[in-house]
Amino acid sequence: MSSWSTNSEPDPLSGEIIGAAITVHRELGPGLLESAYSECLAVEFADRGLKFEREVFLPVTFKGRRVDCGYRMDFVVSQSVIVEIKAIEKVLPVHEAQLLTYLRISGVRTGLLLNFNVRAMKQGIYRRVL
Repeated sequence: MSSWSTNSEPDPLSGEIIGAAITVHRELGPGLLESAYSECLAVEFADRGLKFEREVFLPVTFKGRRVDCGYRMDFVVSQSVIVEIKAIEKVLPVHEAQLLTYLRISGVRTGLLLNFNVRAMKQGIYRRVL
C-alpha cells in the first residue's frame, strides 16, 4: 500500500474493497479511463454483495446552510468507507487533499484512493483513516 496509509492492516471492509479493485485491475490492466474502472468496480462490488452508493453528493455547510460546491464522492461503501477512483500517471498531494476533504466534510473515518494506472494494483492503493 501507499506511503500515506495510516494503518498497516486494513479493516475487513477495506480489505474487501481492495480485493475488488485488484480483481478489476487484473482483468482490465492499466491504461483505461477512470469511468471504465468505476463502472467495473461497481459491478465487482455488487457481485461481492457490498452495499454502496455512487457519485454521492457532498454539500458544504456554510453559516448553517448546505451549499452545493460540486463535490461528488465516487463511492461510499457501507456508509463507512469513501472510495475515490483515479487513472492517472502519479498520485499528487492534491489527490490526497481531495480524499481528506471528503473525509472531514462527510464525517466518514476511512478513505481509499485507488489509482488504476499502475502496473500492479498494490502500487495504486492509498488508505487514510482519520
